[in-house]
Amino acid sequence: MMKPLRLETRRELCAAIAERYRAADRQSKKAILDEFVKVTGYHRKSAIRIMKGKQVVESKKSPIGKRIHNAAVDEALIVLWEAADRICRKRLKALLPTLVESMERHGHLNLEETIRERLLSLSAATIDRRLAQVRVKAFGARRKKLTLNRVRKLVAVKTFADWEKTRPGFMEVDLVTHSGPSASGSFVHTLVLTDVASGWTERLALPVREQSLIVEAITAVSARLPFPLLGLDTDNDSAFMNDTLWDYCQQKGLEFTRRRAYRKNDQAWVEQKNGAVVRKLVGYGRLEGLAATAALRRLYEASRLYVNFFQPSFKLKFKEREGSKVRKHYQAPETPFRRLMQRDVSFRHVKVRI
Repeated sequence: MMKPLRLETRRELCAAIAERYRAADRQSKKAILDEFVKVTGYHRKSAIRIMKGKQVVESKKSPIGKRIHNAAVDEALIVLWEAADRICRKRLKALLPTLVESMERHGHLNLEETIRERLLSLSAATIDRRLAQVRVKAFGARRKKLTLNRVRKLVAVKTFADWEKTRPGFMEVDLVTHSGPSASGSFVHTLVLTDVASGWTERLALPVREQSLIVEAITAVSARLPFPLLGLDTDNDSAFMNDTLWDYCQQKGLEFTRRRAYRKNDQAWVEQKNGAVVRKLVGYGRLEGLAATAALRRLYEASRLYVNFFQPSFKLKFKEREGSKVRKHYQAPETPFRRLMQRDVSFRHVKVRI
């Protein structure tokens, strides 16, 4: 293989034959071009442009030198980023002048003048781009933002302020896990349904978290409620945001709503029962298997009427603001049963005898 010519030699050769090439006829141009390509190693199209004077022979700047220069800047940038506790690009950009001066003064960094100037001239976007690979190694790849599933887009959002003057039958639904200190494997869940208007609460133990079991549990609970079920309000868990529960609500004519993400106060009624009823009665231990599920169901059945007939609770009447302080005014504490009686609810499936 022929050794590539030096830059000066290529320039001299180009200057020597360019005029002769432009003045030659077609056959002579072909011969001159064949020899020029063979000697210099240029691509034929590139050689034609050079002979016509439309392309300048490459400059003296060496791409190897540029790569070495960029590598030195990147290495210094990584050291500074680690010294700054891996802060974000904009904060690092603002800190670089002070940090470089301080680290050089204390002997932790020794940069050439050109490297220092190049480093301090980097924009925040360039810093972010140059640290991309090392950031992935340090923190891992960024998780892609999860897109909303189809059902979640269909379900309307209902906030805590939308529950005023609600009649019995609209229930908030939530799942309470009984996993103990570890969430690995399968464990028992409690499905909790709380009526917003009265506080009437139903609980049912499930051996696993599965959408078809949730629909079966809601069907069983609705058949024993003292009032007709009118609507369900859930969180954004995939156990609820699915076609199975959506189709069930459409077939039964139930209003299906959800709370805002990360806003537990939108489901304040069922969240309160999760702690005051489920956790207080069952605790936080781990429960697994069908035997534990059956035992938990018996416990819920035994305590069902006690919770709804003999456990009064407060209900917020209204709030008022006095400067920076918010005062809450509550209704007199009542049991769910008494609240339903005050609304003249015709009880079904329940013998009213206390």
